[in-house]
Amino acid sequence: MDGAIDDGGTCADAQAEPRCPRGAAMAGVIAAVGALAALTVWGRFEAQGAGPPLAADAAAGAAGCALLPVLRRHPVGAALALAVLAALSPAATPPATLGALWVAGRRRFPVAAAVAAAGVAAHAVQGLWRPNGGISYGWWLALMAVAYGALVGWGALLRARRALLASLRERAARAEAEQGRRVAEARALERARIAREMHDVLAHRLSLLATYAGALEYRPDAPPERLARAAGVVRDGAHQALEELREVILLLRADDGDEDGTGDGGEVAGGRPQPVLADLPRLVEESRDAGGRVRLSDRVVDPGALPPAAGRTAYRVVQEGLTNARKHAAGLPVRVALEGRPGARLVIDISNPLPGGGPGARGPAVPGSGTGLVGLTERVRLAGGSLDHGAAAGEFRLRAWLPWPA
Repeated sequence: MDGAIDDGGTCADAQAEPRCPRGAAMAGVIAAVGALAALTVWGRFEAQGAGPPLAADAAAGAAGCALLPVLRRHPVGAALALAVLAALSPAATPPATLGALWVAGRRRFPVAAAVAAAGVAAHAVQGLWRPNGGISYGWWLALMAVAYGALVGWGALLRARRALLASLRERAARAEAEQGRRVAEARALERARIAREMHDVLAHRLSLLATYAGALEYRPDAPPERLARAAGVVRDGAHQALEELREVILLLRADDGDEDGTGDGGEVAGGRPQPVLADLPRLVEESRDAGGRVRLSDRVVDPGALPPAAGRTAYRVVQEGLTNARKHAAGLPVRVALEGRPGARLVIDISNPLPGGGPGARGPAVPGSGTGLVGLTERVRLAGGSLDHGAAAGEFRLRAWLPWPA
């Protein structure tokens, strides 16, 4: 009885209301109401015997049962027609009460109350010309009014329950979709973050290759062992750069499983541990091996106490600074100064003279995308720090600070 029939009279979506009375369920309802109407006719037969009134009761009961399927598409009109039949015969009372309940469960309260009032008026007419001998007319009419009021209340309760269930299902579906969207965004952000990490690593590696290649090009008179060593470094660096490029491509193609290309959050794609502050000396040595004139001033107290995220950011700041120096000021000295302690902050200062074609400079500048410092500024800002860079007094200076909680 409380299966979903939408306000247009058609069966609602099966997911919104799974108990939709179709087919066998509707046939069962009609059979039950038909049985009640048949019992009413049988009772009249027992009390009054056969005759024209009995035939009219049987016809009214059959007509009422025949109108029940119409309730699905035209509930108000069918319910009013059943009320008219109830005014003619007690056999139409079961279908008429079902019609009132049906309307109460699918229409607003004023419409349901009007149909219920029509049902009470119909039974008032029925009681006048087909009186019930077991109870007085006044009590019988009051009983019918109470019964129709109960039907309206029951229908309103079913309608509210149906609306609540639909609202809960909609909210659950919306929450699930929102959760899926958040997961997809998190995956996309993480994949973009790791792609930026790999971009920084690849840019650093390629700048080293460019430096070594420049040395081979501009110093053909170097001793054979130095040329062989430089060629070996170029070969190894090219292999590493190809591996890192492959990792970036695999990361961006990942669709299933560990989509962001990470393991436990401390490794990038390919299983390589991410660098931290303690790896800076190795980074500086790489630049020196490539011919860079790098001077490192490390006045960091207890570098192992720096949080890993801040350590990775600090490493990327120094890496980007050295990469830019090799690209735009090749052969010129670079000064890297670090200072910090727990409970204060970590300060990173990288500076190099502006290229002017002096005797220390060699090779053409390596072209860049121009977005490295933009991404680095955003990375530092997200870590809670700040980054400034610019040229002044004949040198280019990059200065950043990161919070270092105690």
